[in-house]
Amino acid sequence: MKKLFLTFLSLLIIPSLAVEPKAAINPADYKHPVRVACIGDSITQGSGAEKGFSYPSQLQKLLGEKWHVSNYGVSGRTLLKKGDFPYWKEKAYQKALNAKPDVVIIMLGTNDTKAHNWKHEAEFVADYTELVKSFRDLESKPRIYVCRPCPAPESGSPGINEKGIREQIKHIDQLAKEMNLGVIDMHAALKDKPEMLPDGVHPNNEGAAEMAKTAAKVLTHP
Repeated sequence: MKKLFLTFLSLLIIPSLAVEPKAAINPADYKHPVRVACIGDSITQGSGAEKGFSYPSQLQKLLGEKWHVSNYGVSGRTLLKKGDFPYWKEKAYQKALNAKPDVVIIMLGTNDTKAHNWKHEAEFVADYTELVKSFRDLESKPRIYVCRPCPAPESGSPGINEKGIREQIKHIDQLAKEMNLGVIDMHAALKDKPEMLPDGVHPNNEGAAEMAKTAAKVLTHP
């Protein structure tokens, strides 16, 4: 009985331990500032935060001059190809590929939780895998990190919901494990700080700062 209980307990804690930590990135290993490409939707773009306070902007300030962080976030976009506004069709996606990044941080999925998008849940992992491979196949051979999306404590934007985000996290963790990707837990960073998500979806300046700190820690001190 004790053995059975311990097995059950281990299953409960697997989600938070799904991926082994990545080695820290050392800028000294590069002949140029480490190029970081932040891929995402409005949360990455900076909606909800003041100009200059998006999480990529604040990440740049934390990392310093030996890093070059670029924001390729586009509001309203989905990871799913069959979503209403697929990130795949955006110029920002092509710009990110052409930038030859050394590091790629992907945070998509929030808009995919809308019912008319999430009906394609069965294709989420396949589409995510293809997106990761499109960066992995670059000549620059970037390190790739996937993010557990920020929480949605309220329905601040029509259709976006916490239930879908939690379902996505299971898929993302499994994908990260199978493809040996780094994981940045933006969900944990803000799940107990609803005041930093005033509209229930988009982090304010302080929320974006927490995200930046979380990303910086994983990149430099995993």
